Amino acid sequence: MCVAWFRLQYPRYALLLVANANGGKRSPIEAAIMKGEGVTAGVADLTLYLPNSEHHGLCIEMKTAKGRQSDHQKIWQKLVQGAGYRYEVCRSLEEFQRLIRDYLKNFL
Repeated sequence: MCVAWFRLQYPRYALLLVANANGGKRSPIEAAIMKGEGVTAGVADLTLYLPNSEHHGLCIEMKTAKGRQSDHQKIWQKLVQGAGYRYEVCRSLEEFQRLIRDYLKNFL
């Protein structure tokens, strides 16, 4: 729902918001193949490859109301923040919308 909303609101930048292929259950063979291709534990669910005046891009981890970040996610968050990216956890469509509007106010 978040990606669909973004792509309707910002068609010019629609393809710059991507979902990362982490998560989900996979067979051991498929998991090994994906790991060999570069899938990394902890990577945020969504990445917006659009810099603003403060950050190189935006990484978004989607969680349920009670969901918590894994240790891998916390480590990855620190790494990307140290590299100049903004990282946020969103728990609803409304939080996602507020985040995107806030992030893009320094760009558009």
